[in-house]
Amino acid sequence: MEIKKQNVLEAWAERYDEVKRWLTRIQEKQLSAFDLYRFCLWSGKSPTELLALKANPASKEAEALLDNFVAENKAGFKNSVKFRITIAVKSFYKHNYYDLARASGVIPLDKVKPYNKPSKENLRKLWSWSSNLRDKALITFVNSTAIAKETLSLLKWKHIQDNWEQADLPCINLPSEVLKGHGRGKYRGVQQITFLTGESVKDLKLYKEWIEQKIGRTLTAEDNVWLETRAPFKPLAYEEYGKLIWRLSKGAGVPFSWHDARRYVNTALEEIGMVPNWARKIRGRKVRGEEAPYSQPAIEQLRAKFKEAVPLLEFTTERAQVPKEVLERMAALEFEQQQLRQQYKFRKKVSKPEAAERCKDGEHCGEEFKEIAENELLNYLNEGWQVVHNLQNGQVIVKRD
Repeated sequence: MEIKKQNVLEAWAERYDEVKRWLTRIQEKQLSAFDLYRFCLWSGKSPTELLALKANPASKEAEALLDNFVAENKAGFKNSVKFRITIAVKSFYKHNYYDLARASGVIPLDKVKPYNKPSKENLRKLWSWSSNLRDKALITFVNSTAIAKETLSLLKWKHIQDNWEQADLPCINLPSEVLKGHGRGKYRGVQQITFLTGESVKDLKLYKEWIEQKIGRTLTAEDNVWLETRAPFKPLAYEEYGKLIWRLSKGAGVPFSWHDARRYVNTALEEIGMVPNWARKIRGRKVRGEEAPYSQPAIEQLRAKFKEAVPLLEFTTERAQVPKEVLERMAALEFEQQQLRQQYKFRKKVSKPEAAERCKDGEHCGEEFKEIAENELLNYLNEGWQVVHNLQNGQVIVKRD
């Protein structure tokens, strides 16, 4: 079987206890495992054999192997891919208790492209293109709070202040356990205190009401904020955030990453003259010399200064500036979905004798329509159903005679 990124965990990583141990300690499992697999393929060594190179702690054979990988031009990898592979290899050794020398496998990366600085126009376009209330809420949320991708996957409703729906610039108080480093080592005691703009509160309220209707219960303080939009409505996994924003960015034609949102917020804070230490608190970064958690007066000071940045951060209200072609395309999709839903509901109500009377030419007579989830599609196809249309919400309209 050919090993690919999609099957590397089951087809390769599961064979090695050393790899499984490593993967339990990192977030990006699939891509990291694939990078280690490619290094093993290049070196002709298994993960077990790689660790054996460091059986003698004084040996530098493992470091030399990594340096050779970096120096070799025949490996066929771009510098950016080599860089990622070296990170995976060092991480693999580290979490199996064999640290490699820091100087090994160093690849200088010269930045070719400038950092992406999202404009309000592009953010409106990205927000407008979002096909459900969760994705819309995510876009305004990250461009208000500067919360990082890993933290998004761990965020719970208890982290947002009580009665946030009625508050002016609600506060989000994040402990170190859900931030980068998880409170260990140099990250011990780090907190993130950030705030929601008015437009973010509005989108979050709509999303919360919508997802509660879908799951059929009220969300609790211990529930994750960001959930999958289909049953069983599990918390949105860390690796899904990258896929989500890639699809959304591609569909809208707007380059965007979760880190761009952090850059967007920080730029606004710089423009209002917020002192760097305060901006670091909002972004959840370590502030030198600070160990104690925030007091309420300090939070209020931070909130007051953040309020000055709100006009620079909010972007959804000027909808007239969303490109005309995007609005037209979305309106056409929405109209098409409404027509199909009406057609489906009408046919569901009409009995077979009534259908025969309504369609004398025989067209569509006796057909049955259903709206199903994508994961049910295979069973329906096996039973003779046909696909009529794929809806933007992930559902599928099928029919059979």
